[in-house]
Amino acid sequence: MKSLILAAAMAAGAISAAHAALRIPISEVTVDIGPALQAKADKYGQKEIDKLAKELRQDVERSLSRTGSAGARGAILHLVLADAVPNRPTFKQLGDHVGLSYESFGVGGATIEGAVSYPDGHSQPLHYQWYETDIRQSANTWTWTDATWTFQQFADRLATGRAYAAFFDLRSQRRACQIDGRGPPRV
Repeated sequence: MKSLILAAAMAAGAISAAHAALRIPISEVTVDIGPALQAKADKYGQKEIDKLAKELRQDVERSLSRTGSAGARGAILHLVLADAVPNRPTFKQLGDHVGLSYESFGVGGATIEGAVSYPDGHSQPLHYQWYETDIRQSANTWTWTDATWTFQQFADRLATGRAYAAFFDLRSQRRACQIDGRGPPRV
């Protein structure tokens, strides 16, 4: 019982320390496209992939500004849009496959990786992913609904400090863990 209380106290302290790291403002956000998603550019269309990367950057910047977490001379946030899956066919897919309909739908989502580089030189890895698991939720969606929802959730969690606390792993500060409740755990 004592070891459980001690572990809980250590976890609370670690979360507080990680949350305090957010008080350093983020001054720059960069978004790159990961190799796995870039390989899908022939399938989805390069224009669609570029638009997703731009939307991720805008969502993060908007959330940071809204919560006061953006500022000069702060940390640099390097993000990689590692993967994205559309809910409906993209225009490129519709053009390439004659029998494909925009009425087709499926589950989508996205994976975001990256790191926060602090002014003192250390960095903290980030990983966030969310993919819809229930096809019934995808019937009334547009092409990138689940991917953009993932971007917004990541941006809000990052800006409010919930991402930092969840990324802190007591076993190793160098490893990031998945912070969403769906999909396989990644540690």
